[in-house]
Amino acid sequence: MELRFAKVFDLPSIVQLINEAFSVEAAFKVGDRIDIEEVKGLFDKGYFLVLEEDGILQANVYLELRVERAYLGLLSIRQDRQGSGFGARLMAAAEKLARESNCRFIDLRIVNLRKELSLFYEKLGYRVVGEEQIDAEIQAKFTQSAHFINMSKDLAHN
Repeated sequence: MELRFAKVFDLPSIVQLINEAFSVEAAFKVGDRIDIEEVKGLFDKGYFLVLEEDGILQANVYLELRVERAYLGLLSIRQDRQGSGFGARLMAAAEKLARESNCRFIDLRIVNLRKELSLFYEKLGYRVVGEEQIDAEIQAKFTQSAHFINMSKDLAHN
């Protein structure tokens, strides 16, 4: 299993992986989680770390370095590989990169309807720091009312 930074040629596979991993949101959200243009935009601003096995992406996470705070998102693991430790491995790699880049904190946000995610991130040392309303354009894609939960981890104390 190789852990590496994504390259431009990985972007279509990243889109597919994210949409597969986030397909559980179909219970409350219409449409795909992300498209190629969004992934290209993120790729230009930050990093996708990927786990690859036999030429196939198994998992990815997005990290954007923002001075002393890093932003992490889109942690995605192939459905048939979930529970294999890939998520924790990618999170550790992203946190290490953020620390090495002199970030003191790492932030993420999850939708409140995915209750299992807050438990996962809490086990990794993230704490809820607030809530954020979803803008109307994004909320229109949801079939029920939702909001974001903001979580953060102090990298200096880990």
